[in-house]
Amino acid sequence: MEDLTEVYNELIMEHSMNSYNKKKLKNADFCEIGHNPNCGDEITLELKLNGNTIEDMAFSGHGCAISQASTSIMIDTLKGKTIEEAKGIIKTFIDMIKREITDEKELKKLEDAIAFKNVSNMPARVKCALLAWHTIEDILNKNN
Repeated sequence: MEDLTEVYNELIMEHSMNSYNKKKLKNADFCEIGHNPNCGDEITLELKLNGNTIEDMAFSGHGCAISQASTSIMIDTLKGKTIEEAKGIIKTFIDMIKREITDEKELKKLEDAIAFKNVSNMPARVKCALLAWHTIEDILNKNN
C-alpha cells in the first residue's frame, strides 16, 4: 500500500499545477483578496451563493504550491455545502493546522483537505496553507 504522505504530496502537487478551480467566476456574489506579506502569496477568491449554499467558487492569483493547492482543495471541499457547514469545516481545518484537533474522525469531514495535516510541522508554511481558509472565513463572517 502506498504511503499516505506520498498520496497527499501528489494531491497537493496536482492541485498546485493543474487547478481547474483557478479561473474567473461569472456573476460572483463576493470577491475578497487574501495576501500573505511574509512570502508574497496573493489570491483573489470569488464566491457565488445560491440561497444559503455555496454554489460555486474560483480563485486567481499567485503563490507557492502550498497556498495554491490549499485554495483549490478548499474550493472542492466547500462547494455545495451550506454556509453553516462551511464554517464548521473551515474551523476544523484551521484547528488541524494549529494542532488543536487531532481526532481522525473529526478530521474526516475535511475530505482531501486533510492532505495539509503535516503542514503544522512546517511553521513557515502554515500561513500559506491557511491563506484561502482565512479569506473565505472573512467573506462568510462579513456577509452572513
